[in-house]
Amino acid sequence: MGISRHATAHWEGDLKGGKGTLDTPQSGLLSGTAYGFNTRFGDKKGTNPEELIAAAHAGCFTMALSAKLGEAGFTPTALDTRAEVDLSMEGGPSLSQIRLKLKAQVPGIDEKQFRAIADDAKQNCPVSKALSAVPISLEAELVG
Repeated sequence: MGISRHATAHWEGDLKGGKGTLDTPQSGLLSGTAYGFNTRFGDKKGTNPEELIAAAHAGCFTMALSAKLGEAGFTPTALDTRAEVDLSMEGGPSLSQIRLKLKAQVPGIDEKQFRAIADDAKQNCPVSKALSAVPISLEAELVG
């Protein structure tokens, strides 16, 4: 049996004037966190689906990379990932692109091996697999 996690969403009102809240009861990280049209398309404080997908993807990819580096005998000093999720409005709203931007400190690894392991993590982390309908790119920089 696998692991199951959940989140809940509550919404009141129409699309543009309405408002909602998100909760992650198991972790407590989100508790009545605001989301709505203006947090997604405007500058009102709160979250939105694209930001949450970006956070999930950055976290999943980074953990997968750490695991794959460990399997290859390397322990990273630091892995810093930024995930950017684009929402296109052409032809109706859809996720159009995800860019993973990684800066990594991995003692003893060469650039070619690092890139191969990073590409493998990008292709095979569970969130990348779930989002396979969206083009995903990776900029991976070995620093230090």
